[in-house]
Amino acid sequence: MTILPDRPWFRFWPEGVPRHIDYPELPLFELLSNTARKYPDNIAFGCQGRALSFGELDDQSSRLATGLRQLGIKKGDRVMLFLPNCLEFVIGYYGILKAGATVTTASWLYRGKELKHQLNDCQVAAIIAGLDSYPLVRELRSETGLKVVILADAAGTDGAVSLGEILAGCPASQPEPGLKPGEDLAAITYTGGTTGLPKGAMLTHYNLAVNAIQNASWFKWSSRDIVIGLLSFSHAWAGCACINSPVYSGARVIILPGFDAEGLLGTIEKERATVLYGAASMYIMLVNSPAITRYDLSSLRYVKTGAMPIAPEIKQRWEQLTGVKMVLGYGLTEAGPETHNSPPRRVKPGSIGIPIMDTDARIVDEDAGETELPPGKVGELAIRGPQVMKGYLGRPEETSQTLRNGWLYTGDLAVMDEEGYFRIVGRKKETIKYKGYTIAPAEIEAVLYEHPAVRECAVVGRPDALAGEVPKAYVVLKEGCVLTGGELVKFCEQRVAPYKKIREVEFISEIPKTPVGKVLRRVLRDRTCAANPDELKSS
Repeated sequence: MTILPDRPWFRFWPEGVPRHIDYPELPLFELLSNTARKYPDNIAFGCQGRALSFGELDDQSSRLATGLRQLGIKKGDRVMLFLPNCLEFVIGYYGILKAGATVTTASWLYRGKELKHQLNDCQVAAIIAGLDSYPLVRELRSETGLKVVILADAAGTDGAVSLGEILAGCPASQPEPGLKPGEDLAAITYTGGTTGLPKGAMLTHYNLAVNAIQNASWFKWSSRDIVIGLLSFSHAWAGCACINSPVYSGARVIILPGFDAEGLLGTIEKERATVLYGAASMYIMLVNSPAITRYDLSSLRYVKTGAMPIAPEIKQRWEQLTGVKMVLGYGLTEAGPETHNSPPRRVKPGSIGIPIMDTDARIVDEDAGETELPPGKVGELAIRGPQVMKGYLGRPEETSQTLRNGWLYTGDLAVMDEEGYFRIVGRKKETIKYKGYTIAPAEIEAVLYEHPAVRECAVVGRPDALAGEVPKAYVVLKEGCVLTGGELVKFCEQRVAPYKKIREVEFISEIPKTPVGKVLRRVLRDRTCAANPDELKSS
């Protein structure tokens, strides 16, 4: 590992946190095996009255690896987890890795078109899904290369096998030998694109193991920590913060299938939780909940927000109401995802903090991305470190645009101050951030164009105090057609995941474009913000 050049943020480095770590070259699942040997009887994950110790998780994931091999899954095959947050997700995650296969996750809220795209793009050979999702999976099976369907919560049926039966009937086997941590893929994690459907970021065993160790080391996690597992497990952030980092540390994770303010606060008090991660929208709902002052949250060492900007006043209200420090950070799927964190003793409101250990960052000019800009100048944020992906699956051109000369170009516009703290000011990319989810406008536009009355359309993010941004559609109707905004919202709602649906439609006579025909989204966003000044101010 190359030692980083002297950077201004080193003056504010957290006490006791190393700047450099010699990361072990091991397959990702060895994080579990190592902890299982050290703490076999300690609870690793608990969910709705059920629990798995580290020893049990290690054993059951090894049994699943055996079962996957018996079902024909080979090294390098892609296996999808299409589940909500649950114990079976974690068993599946490590079982797939031990079989030598590659994990890909899909939001269990996905509809047919979204799921079909990922199944085909990733060439998924097997899927682990719930019974509720089975009709959709069965419908898509003939249109994809899907060979094996495993039901996580039901007995086997015609065309699907039972996870429970695999775990009961297969012996634990040794993990796939000969894996090369720095080359072989552990996960293909999908991220929202700017010009089309989501694309898969290829992350190696080494990438993800490094990021797990970085996160745990920055915040000094140990076997005494109790982590709230509320982030969606299908998201890259949860893979690090709610699965791999806790497993590496021997910490206990309390899995929550969904958000409920009173239920979350009550769980923190009852279980004496020490760590909570969540998007800004979650903390907005918490500080506005009357339940916030009814529970003892003093066990929390800190809470962290990311995935979208958080207003300074929300951070201030949280800390005033709870007495618990809120730290800020930044990451992206292409980097495992953690790249920046706030030094816990010196958090700057509005900042994403400083780069974590073994991670370098700089601000470069927007156009060529070759000139490093001085503090105070806005440009594109570029990052390099051992957690950065190999590239995008099947997209060499986009890979070459994003990974250049050893740097990951994020597409986010940012500024670094004199002390080395970074602040995000906007995005070159055209994605919409809704409660931490990344939405590609072109994907929603493709759905809108399916409506026979739509001639032209463009989707932008409308500032929203709670969600960060919500999708708003500008639509030009075909001549003679009559359509209401509500009808178009419903049309879209039936075809995309709930978080992607448009919340507002404005009919206009013409979509603004450049002379070469490119949509001027900035013009539409400015128009949207002008129409919603209060939302913009509060967000």
